[in-house]
Amino acid sequence: MKCSAIILATIALALGTLGSAHARQDDIDINRLTGSLNQLASDPGLGAYAQAEQARARDAINRLAQAGSRERPHALYLAERRVDLAKTAAQVQDAQVKLTQLDREHDQILLDNSRRDAELARRELERQRLQYQLAQEEAARLQAQGLEYSQAADQARAEADRAKKLAAAQSKVARAAKRQAELAAQAAKAMRSQMEGADKPSGTDAKPSGQHR
Repeated sequence: MKCSAIILATIALALGTLGSAHARQDDIDINRLTGSLNQLASDPGLGAYAQAEQARARDAINRLAQAGSRERPHALYLAERRVDLAKTAAQVQDAQVKLTQLDREHDQILLDNSRRDAELARRELERQRLQYQLAQEEAARLQAQGLEYSQAADQARAEADRAKKLAAAQSKVARAAKRQAELAAQAAKAMRSQMEGADKPSGTDAKPSGQHR
């Protein structure tokens, strides 16, 4: 009888220890995800973007905190993916704003007909195109994992395609501006040649001043 009591006490102690370990692990996961999301929200460059995705990520973390032992692995998976999506969406929106700013700057460069500045803008647009390509690949990876936000991934791919088309169009305009500058230089050179030819005295009109004496 005494032996049975000892065994029961040992089992109860083991279960309590196991429960405490699970509770600590739950706290670690929740704190980790909450800290990552808070870091995104407080970021001065990205925190203002992807508000809807950030709200859904916080809801997923709350559901994780309330999930039972059976539901917890799935809830943890969804919470982690929601946090990843919030970060990716914020980066995509930030790149979109920067691309719009670059578009305005490029228009000003075209007005100035500056080939040097146009080349710099083309390089910057290429960098933005690569950034969107990375965002598109990230969206495809998340979709392949079977997450429940395929609509957001489709939007990221659409934004990447738009950026690629915009970069191609801006590059075409830059080439046209360069061609216009070359044509203008050729026209100026031709005009100078004509003016120099007109300033030379004609051989038939010039006569020595002593012939009529």
